Amino acid sequence: MYQQPSLTLTPVGVVHSPFKEKFGIPRQSGLAKDIFSTLTLHPPFNQPETVQSLSGFSHLWLIFGFHATSDRGWHPTVRPPRLGGNKRVGVFASRSTHRPNPIGLSVVKLESIDLQNGVVLTISGADLMDGTPVYDIKPYITFADSLPHAQSGYVDAPPVQAHIQYTPEAAIQLSQYQETRPQLSAVITAALGYDPRPAYQAKSQELNKTYGIHLMDLNIRWIYQQDQLIITDISLV
Repeated sequence: MYQQPSLTLTPVGVVHSPFKEKFGIPRQSGLAKDIFSTLTLHPPFNQPETVQSLSGFSHLWLIFGFHATSDRGWHPTVRPPRLGGNKRVGVFASRSTHRPNPIGLSVVKLESIDLQNGVVLTISGADLMDGTPVYDIKPYITFADSLPHAQSGYVDAPPVQAHIQYTPEAAIQLSQYQETRPQLSAVITAALGYDPRPAYQAKSQELNKTYGIHLMDLNIRWIYQQDQLIITDISLV
């Protein structure tokens, strides 16, 4: 019996983003459109020739690796958050990280290209954890890649974004830290606005439980109170 040859992938670059852990990463790139990240190319791919004419494209496809969960293996069925975390679907009917090959595909906007020291792409909208390896970059082509009448199965609409509030103390902290971190407020909204808790926790009636997340170089702590997300503390890691 003929066997397909295995494929060894070599990262062409690495993403540096504000999202330091899997918890809280926006579940789709379109939910993080205002968040800026960088993609630094590795040698020997960091030559100006590799990105020649790339600036003519507004968006890119990134093929990347789920490096934080790749050692957990794959599952034939998964529980998508959009279905409440209870109903199972086939792994190939999901975008779960637990896949036969731990690779993902994401669309990002190309903001700029820096050729001063190698090749560094500034991108926005990346739903990627800091340190994510990128295996390939392809230009997004509108007439071929945009299918406005395509069906999206059980993912029929974007999730509803929660309104985020701050305690008086946290509001002061936000103002102070944002002076040197201009996108801090947007990062918090992208990470927490769509409720990153597992579905079973999101449905629980437990109130005033404190949650925490590592964003940028900060620890963010918050609670849910009567369907309101309230930031209670922002501090350095």
